[in-house]
Amino acid sequence: MPATRPALVALTALAPVSWGTTYAVTSEFLPPDRPLFTGLMRALPAGLLLLALARVLPRGAWWGKAAVLGVLNIGAFFPLLFLAAYRMPGGMAAVVGSVGPLLVVGLSALVLGQRPTTRSVLTGVVAASGVSLVVLEAAGGLDALGVLAALAATASMSTGTVLAGRWGRPDGVGPLALTGWQLTAGGLLLAPLALLVEGGPPALDGPAVGGYLYLALANTALAYWLWFRGIGRLSATQVTFLGPLSPLTAAVIGWAALGEGLGPVQLAGMALAFGATLAGQRVPRASTVEVVRGPGLRAVSAPRRPAGPPAAPADR
Repeated sequence: MPATRPALVALTALAPVSWGTTYAVTSEFLPPDRPLFTGLMRALPAGLLLLALARVLPRGAWWGKAAVLGVLNIGAFFPLLFLAAYRMPGGMAAVVGSVGPLLVVGLSALVLGQRPTTRSVLTGVVAASGVSLVVLEAAGGLDALGVLAALAATASMSTGTVLAGRWGRPDGVGPLALTGWQLTAGGLLLAPLALLVEGGPPALDGPAVGGYLYLALANTALAYWLWFRGIGRLSATQVTFLGPLSPLTAAVIGWAALGEGLGPVQLAGMALAFGATLAGQRVPRASTVEVVRGPGLRAVSAPRRPAGPPAAPADR
């Protein structure tokens, strides 16, 4: 993977690997049919914890930007994700979400003015083809609402990823604070919705409490910090091509621990998705790259610099 930092890529990759465990935890340990409450319990405690650690609040226009990113990356994404997890096998729900790289490539062209390369488009098509193979193999067991929820969740987070690249982050604000802003904003949105739609909190047993603690701390606070930190140092496309690691993890857990079958066609699709993940980390060798210096400024050509934080990082 030339021109990337392997350790940074590996740490960022821990986020989608962790997210791949979400489906098994949801189906095995959490109260059934509570996607809004589960999203709330995953987001708000983690956001408040990170805010307490960072001790930085948004200023000026960043109140609105943090709210928008919080809705896209958390407030809409989480309940849609859990709705898919409740209605489909974990591996299938996660694999549907791996169309994210292709969405980010297209949205980056529209929002960031980043002309997609042939390689990025082909890599995205390969990832989507792998998804199709897995989904078609299991078509008899798929739930239409679950598939739509998984696709909507992917579209929401893909849009949030691209907007985060567009806006960057304020001077002097690290990824820890920006992560806390988004998680808190998304959690505050979910709190009244969960109460109105699903009623009061359900009774929680020991496994449910442990599951929620895992989701809030490791699966959310730590994983999202690693993810947003990675976006600040890698391109949005590079980071989103790590996304297929989530469905791969979910499918392996579903096979090893939950007794979910994996046929030859599904395995071939997973191999394509993993290959797309590796290919998505390669950086063009050209001597110049297009960069975007912020909203309102056009893309300009600049000399390639070593992999590291750009002048205007695009942390999420």
